[in-house]
Amino acid sequence: MSIGEALAAARRDAGLTITQVSQRTCIRETIIRGIERGDYSACGGDFYTRGHIRSIARAVGVDPEPLVREYDATQGTPQAITAADIFEPSTPIKLKERRRPNWSLAMLVALVAVIGGGILYFVTNSPASPTANQVIAPAHPATKAVTPPAHAPVKPAATALQRRRLHEVVIHLTAASQDCWVELTSTAGTLIYQGTILPGDSRTWVEHQVVDLRLGNPGAVALTVNGKVTSPGAGTQPVTLSLGPALRTAG
Repeated sequence: MSIGEALAAARRDAGLTITQVSQRTCIRETIIRGIERGDYSACGGDFYTRGHIRSIARAVGVDPEPLVREYDATQGTPQAITAADIFEPSTPIKLKERRRPNWSLAMLVALVAVIGGGILYFVTNSPASPTANQVIAPAHPATKAVTPPAHAPVKPAATALQRRRLHEVVIHLTAASQDCWVELTSTAGTLIYQGTILPGDSRTWVEHQVVDLRLGNPGAVALTVNGKVTSPGAGTQPVTLSLGPALRTAG
């Protein structure tokens, strides 16, 4: 029995459709159908084919390693690094939908802080008017009036939105002409996102901790970190980036 026949039989035994397997693995239905027919041309090379076989096998409940070894023996070329070593978690993990920050509330808080800072500035820097009991003596003809030095302007305190942005990292990734396999984890190893981003698709993450971003095809993506364009590297060699509010290093 071929690799595709084994995967198709396991899928049917598990009571799953190709659409359901695609939703579980983030792999396009056309690629899954091709693998089940023994056609790997849409996978994008041996590196991605091994990763797709592992993801599909785990989704339908079979051991992926014998299938990957059969693929290497019949189709692929052995490589020093595999997709599973970089991207695949040890057990399937359900991705949770992340809540988007309430920008309307944050902007309202920022506006109130700016207005309050402006009022404080004008109150503290306005010249005091003389009271009824004060007598202003005329300047002596021979005395030249001396203007006291002006106080340096008081800068408004940092707004709540500015303070918040100092403690978060905003990551925006767009795939260009090719697929890119992406995995985002915390430094403790907790999986935040894992899947394939198709050409023309984009993903945005807002995190309040240092995270590791793994890219299987870095030359095919455009990456922006905290509003700044960042180069993840060229070519198809997988890379790992450590990103944080004020940190970026490549692994």
